[in-house]
Amino acid sequence: MDYNLPTPGYSLQKITFCVVLNPDGSLHDIQDARETHTQTLKSGTTKPRQVPRSLCVPGKTKPSGQAINPCTLWDNSGYLLGYKKPDRDPEKAKKDRLRSLESFDCFKGHHVSLENEINDPAFGVVCRFLKHWNPESIEKTWTEKLDDFAVTGNGVFRVRAERHYVHESPVFKQWWNHRTVQTETDEGSPTGICLVTGQEAPIARLHEPAIKGVAGAAPGGAKLVSFNINAFESYSKEQSFNAPVSEKAASQYSKALYALLDGRQKDRHRVIIGGTTIVFWSERKTITESLFAQFFKGETQTAHTERNATEENEALRQKLQAFLMLLRRGGGSFAELGDEPDTKFYLLGLSGNVTRLVVRFWHVNSIREIVKRLRAHFEALRLDRRPNANDWHQPEFPSVTRLLEQTARDSKAVQPLLNGQLMQAILHGTHYPMTLYQGVINRLRANDTLSYLKAAIIKAVLIRNFNQTIDVSLNTERTEPAYLLGRLFAALEKTQEDALPGINSGIRERFYSSASATPASVFPRMLRTYQHHHAKLSEGLKVNRERLVQRIHAPLNGYPAHLNLEEQGLFAIGYYHQREDFFRKKETTENQQQTKGPQHD
Repeated sequence: MDYNLPTPGYSLQKITFCVVLNPDGSLHDIQDARETHTQTLKSGTTKPRQVPRSLCVPGKTKPSGQAINPCTLWDNSGYLLGYKKPDRDPEKAKKDRLRSLESFDCFKGHHVSLENEINDPAFGVVCRFLKHWNPESIEKTWTEKLDDFAVTGNGVFRVRAERHYVHESPVFKQWWNHRTVQTETDEGSPTGICLVTGQEAPIARLHEPAIKGVAGAAPGGAKLVSFNINAFESYSKEQSFNAPVSEKAASQYSKALYALLDGRQKDRHRVIIGGTTIVFWSERKTITESLFAQFFKGETQTAHTERNATEENEALRQKLQAFLMLLRRGGGSFAELGDEPDTKFYLLGLSGNVTRLVVRFWHVNSIREIVKRLRAHFEALRLDRRPNANDWHQPEFPSVTRLLEQTARDSKAVQPLLNGQLMQAILHGTHYPMTLYQGVINRLRANDTLSYLKAAIIKAVLIRNFNQTIDVSLNTERTEPAYLLGRLFAALEKTQEDALPGINSGIRERFYSSASATPASVFPRMLRTYQHHHAKLSEGLKVNRERLVQRIHAPLNGYPAHLNLEEQGLFAIGYYHQREDFFRKKETTENQQQTKGPQHD
């Protein structure tokens, strides 16, 4: 895949228009340089969309601020043509007009001063155009075009009948590359030991370009290394000299990260979970790298079941199936996936702080170990689910986002640091954050339904954090009071549902919170109510239910006054297991009756 990474001395810029010149320097045309992309709407329909073209141009990204800084052979319409679309406010339009004229004069002076030194025919055409162009008498034909597609973005030059842009001319590129080398080796630049390479080299004052595509950061981008307050300037070292990185290394890592986070790559290397942006890559091209984003977005189940006719999609589906098999117990092999298991895989968690980036986590491991940790994570989450349940559609491998959503009423209320903590626990195989566990317990106390995902989180935390052994389905041999009380609560609730079908507010809504925390205060009362509900059952169901309640209740030696946090989780698991077992038996019985068909004498 071509990421169009710029070489040292160049930068990627959004280009929206091209000024086409005749060989004598006169203006031939102003052309739309944007690309047409297909946008898929929520309705499933598609429509064409014009987006800026990403071009590699000479020089760094234009610095922020009000100072006039002309670029070389590219810039916005104010610099290239001395024109900017007039603002509706007459006073502001007048100021913009004066600034555009000043910007054009500076742009012209910069290029004319280099004409003889560069000695490039194409560059000379641009200089002739700038010398004779009068921004104050620009024709309406040109302003209409500029107002259409040059309001935002930058422009470049091209000589008519030439296929390449002027800044791509071999003569100009040779001159520019030589100038870049001279700048990097300038004796006046401060030098030091680079923290990245370990070699002595000129140290970068600013790390360019600013990184875009990180959640929480400014739309214009933010920097990973920057200092602007005296308190951070150790030994009077200003700006990025505090963290000495060579010009070359700073440029390379910034551009590589910029490319990986570029939204035009369709988020192949980026996934946003809560307030954390995770960027990932492997040291060489791998299938795992291409599947990782959709995996963590929870799109694997959809992609796995889609059967598109194209050969490319079918090949991708087969690779995805092989990847999913690796995550299942005892399934799949790296040979089927087509990846070398010892290939290194990198994950970087970033969050934005307006103009700066914050590193939330950094993880390096082999693909083999990454898959091993993921498999252990999903094995800890695994619970049996009955078919046709409300949450049966939940994916076999739930995404981190879906897990986090179980801790709050809505996604906006998820604690901002929890996503990074959960990712580190998954990737390092360490304890899950207790905030995740407490969030789910609190939602259950607030009368949320104990869904499959909530129960799965509780199970995983009990296994990894509390060294519990939790089965994927009901275990009638367990005798812990908390587990038995959860089962008993489910039995009492099911009895009420069978006796009073369609009841709006049952014992779960009224008593779950207190039953799971202070069982001694509510279970005697619920058992008295149970007798009334039990009397309304059919004879056969009445016998079976009473037998079950007695079997659960027998090992209990009274009701604990309080259950701690670990026991509350075990209560929830017992409740979930027993509820699932009720409905599983019911569906099994119904299926058997359908299989047998009507009985005849």
